[in-house]
Amino acid sequence: MSRAELTENEPQVAKPSRPRRSRGVYIIAALAAFWFLFGGAGGSYQGKLAEVQKNDQAAYLPNSAESTKVNTEQEKFQPVQTIPGFIVYERTSGLTATDQAKIAADAQAIRGIKGVAQDQVTPPQFSADGKVANIGVPLVGKNGNVSVDGADLSKVENNVIDVAHKDAPDGLTIHSAGPGGLLVAFVDSFNGIDGALLLAAGLVVILILLVVYRSPVLWFFPLFSATLALGAAALIIYQLAKHDVLTLNGQSQGILSVLVIGAGTDYALLLVSRYREELHTYDSRITAMTRAWRGAAPAIAASATTVIIGLLCLTLGELNSDRSLGPVCAIGIACTVGVMLTFLPVFLVLVGRWVFWPRIPHVDHQADIATHGMWGRFAAALGKSPRRYWITGSVLLLICIGGIGGLKTGGLTVVDSFTTTPDAVQGQKIFDRTFDQGAGAPAHITASADKADAVIAAVSHVPGVETKPGSVCVAPDFTKIAQLVKSGQVPNLSSGCAPPALQVQPVDGRILIDANLTDRYDTPKATTTVRAIRTGVHSVPGAHALVGGSTAINYDTQQASRHDRNLIIPIVLLVILLVLGLVLRAILAPVLLIVTVVVSFAASLGVSAIVFNHVFHFANSDPSFPLFVFVFLVALGIDYNIFLMTRVREETLQHGTRDGILRGLAVTGGVITSAGVVLAATFIVLGVLPLVFLAELGFAVAFGVLLDTILVRSIVVPALSYDIGRRIWWPSKLARGAE
Repeated sequence: MSRAELTENEPQVAKPSRPRRSRGVYIIAALAAFWFLFGGAGGSYQGKLAEVQKNDQAAYLPNSAESTKVNTEQEKFQPVQTIPGFIVYERTSGLTATDQAKIAADAQAIRGIKGVAQDQVTPPQFSADGKVANIGVPLVGKNGNVSVDGADLSKVENNVIDVAHKDAPDGLTIHSAGPGGLLVAFVDSFNGIDGALLLAAGLVVILILLVVYRSPVLWFFPLFSATLALGAAALIIYQLAKHDVLTLNGQSQGILSVLVIGAGTDYALLLVSRYREELHTYDSRITAMTRAWRGAAPAIAASATTVIIGLLCLTLGELNSDRSLGPVCAIGIACTVGVMLTFLPVFLVLVGRWVFWPRIPHVDHQADIATHGMWGRFAAALGKSPRRYWITGSVLLLICIGGIGGLKTGGLTVVDSFTTTPDAVQGQKIFDRTFDQGAGAPAHITASADKADAVIAAVSHVPGVETKPGSVCVAPDFTKIAQLVKSGQVPNLSSGCAPPALQVQPVDGRILIDANLTDRYDTPKATTTVRAIRTGVHSVPGAHALVGGSTAINYDTQQASRHDRNLIIPIVLLVILLVLGLVLRAILAPVLLIVTVVVSFAASLGVSAIVFNHVFHFANSDPSFPLFVFVFLVALGIDYNIFLMTRVREETLQHGTRDGILRGLAVTGGVITSAGVVLAATFIVLGVLPLVFLAELGFAVAFGVLLDTILVRSIVVPALSYDIGRRIWWPSKLARGAE
């Protein structure tokens, strides 16, 4: 007897359940109204999230990091913190007298731009061959306790560039460069993130849903619901970021958008598929949706809970970017599951069966699709030789894992972080081949004032530190220099250390020392130099020296990323294992699912390494890349196993373990595969943004989801479970039931 017949013949006399059902319907309807109003009100906040972003690396480090401690001390000496930058001028035939006059005039004009540290703007410097010149243009990044946000930094940098381009002689090329220009290029890469990402993700989802549903209207309902969820999440996140409860950056916002749309569409697919099944049995849309909700909601809720818990594990990390990404995306998933389990079912019930047009389901008791259709035939074939299927699938996974040794996670330089070539990258390349690469981004050392000479001597002997006069000095006092500038005097500090009268004075017995490096601040060579500086100054007795600066911030960020990866991955695995145990009420099945998803994760990294190195030719990957891929791939990948195994368990109760596995695979195969394709497609959309990290993350997660959906969930898990038989449910009662 089919499940549909069993359902049809159920006694209909359970009157005491009606009041509870009615109250439940009213509660869900009330929640649906709430999400509609809340999500609608939050729609405008999606565009405001850029206002509360923080994209500077220093904001991500914990207070315990050495570079953070230096940054805190540095504020006592230099209340105005700057981000070094340059304007680069080039004429391949040689700069003319007109060019030089223009450059000199620009230096004077740039000093008057609000947001530029006018006292630190350097006089023009010219290359030996006379073809290139630069002006040092530091941007004010922080004034006292007030940080300048990315949008304002971009405006200041654009104002500087506008001044440089105004009335420029023909043939003179002008670019921004330096940490300031590169940071602004990074911030600008997120401009229009809402429009570009959402439009691309929306179009992809619409196309896939048109194919899946074969209906010209049904796609609208999941996508509209996901948009409401995104609006609700944006409203919450905006308020939390505005009041410094969490840190939001452009990267987190981009991931949030695709995660909500992808996961929301997945949840909708599962619910709508179950609703369509029940409409073949029940004439009442409310009854059909109630049955569908009761069947799908536990799996959806368990899936969302797993993802949320996995994401919240990121809060255990040291990096504020990791600690904030977890809550940001967890809020998105919580809003998504809330909308999909309340607003979407009410919405679908209200509009009627016509949304499935032209394949409108009617009451014909044909809901039991486990014995026919493509997935029914595939399940039957798998049941005849399960061992061959799971062994073949496992071999394919092991082959994919073979490439993991080529994965490079040493970190990306800022120049290598873009998939395009923004103006600042072009300018930086010109600057690097013409001037001292380490210019403008020195290492900052704080130490006991009475040990300053010893610290300077120790730093001066470190390989990778500039040896020119004035390369290692007590930091200049820009407040005093600013007073000279206002009086019309512009001191030239390029030929040596600032005179003692223009140097910072000790504060609380401490002094600030700057050391110029020979290599650009974000290169591996610069990192090696800073590590050597730390070793050298830490050994100076009584100096209590600390080393910070842009290079140190990069290094500390990489170290914190590795720490977070090694700490969080085992915790996420343990937490997800516990959740699966509670959902499936077994031990062996959750262990099997965890192992297969971890193998899928490793296989994804292996294939990604090959693609990144030999297809995309990316220079490197960020140290946090494996962690982010793991959290999203394992947390999301386990979703499909939850969808499958909860249905398998439901079928097992009526048909026994092995028949239940085949029926569960047949019934869920189409919807879960469609969900996997949707999620993979939305993550690929991250490649719309011109950043290598997001392109790498999007590819790895998309490939991993497809691998998990098509190979692991469709072949390896059901075949291995079938081979094991009822023991898969050990130690629950099902382990002693029918095979």
